[in-house]
Amino acid sequence: MTTAMLSISADEARRIALRSQGLLGAVDRRAGVRGVLRRLGAVQLDTISVLARSHELVPYARLGAVGRGAVEAAYWTGGHAFEYWSHAACILPVEEWPHFAFRRRAYRARGHRWHRLEDSERSCAAVRGKLRAEGPLTATELGGAKNGGEWYDWSETKIAVEWLLDTGEVVCTRRRGWKRVYDLADRAIPGELLHDDLTDHECLRRLVAQAGAAMGVATRADLADYHRIRNEQVDAVVAETGLVPVEVEGWGRPAWADPAALEAESAAGRERCRTTLLSPFDSLVWDRPRTERIFGFTHRLEAYVPRAKRVHGYFAMPLLSGGRLLGRVDPAREGRTLVARQVSMAGRGAVAPMARALREAAGWVGCDAVRVERCDDRELAAALTAALD
Repeated sequence: MTTAMLSISADEARRIALRSQGLLGAVDRRAGVRGVLRRLGAVQLDTISVLARSHELVPYARLGAVGRGAVEAAYWTGGHAFEYWSHAACILPVEEWPHFAFRRRAYRARGHRWHRLEDSERSCAAVRGKLRAEGPLTATELGGAKNGGEWYDWSETKIAVEWLLDTGEVVCTRRRGWKRVYDLADRAIPGELLHDDLTDHECLRRLVAQAGAAMGVATRADLADYHRIRNEQVDAVVAETGLVPVEVEGWGRPAWADPAALEAESAAGRERCRTTLLSPFDSLVWDRPRTERIFGFTHRLEAYVPRAKRVHGYFAMPLLSGGRLLGRVDPAREGRTLVARQVSMAGRGAVAPMARALREAAGWVGCDAVRVERCDDRELAAALTAALD
């Protein structure tokens, strides 16, 4: 006797995704920023800073105006997190160190990543020795990060320390002035976690299960993209993760759901959804095809698009309200004024949420005024300006 596969509606899938990402329902303020990190499993880092850096915007979106210093301290003190390659360069809970053994082994087997060294062992030995003798250091303190050319014109020291980070001998557990601070893994990672004992299969099973829990409901491609593993790696382990096969209205492809997320959806009553601006690198929206499938919202980062070809602006931040993505804004700061350089909204119903989100973001970064510079709809622009007064 076969059991019918569970079917869920598009609205249920959207709510499950929001709840699993900590954006729908009660906020666990006691767990704070570290609780957000554990729930998401990965918080992406990026060099762009507009209102704040992306890794600060992620907990802000979920917790509200938590102090930026408190955000940094939660990540980079107490040995609770480390930086490594997940969806991209990400902050990860330190408990996940053993589960990235598969990636460290893959780097070792490959023998290099971006750069090659003529005498790799000599360069790596010098880095190990300096870290052992002097403690945690930046690449500059180790001997210099660049040769003087473009950003990728790395020095021998920088190539060596990044290789040691890739392969697990060195770890970054904090940043200083946006520079990685490197330390020896055997000094920075707790002893019970400092091992590569898990097989690739065990690592992948854990990471796929974690991705499924963080997203709530996901396709194979979604599960693969979360920690940037291959589709066939998902296929090899998904049946052992505890995720449940489901059919999602309108998706047209196989999907899996986290049982706890399904239970939470079935038990849910009226829940509050955050009204907030999201970083383009937020894990709710970092996967563009998934974002379009769940929210009907097409979004891409245009920071690296020539100015004349940008549609929505340099760092357009989606507006989340009422469980929907209702628009976007490209923000900037001029003194104590938050400038909405470019705004688009999905109708009059988005005006009040956009005004609220802009005022809250302005207060968070120390601005006491908001100015709308450009909006793609003249009537909505006037309404937004009036709502902000």
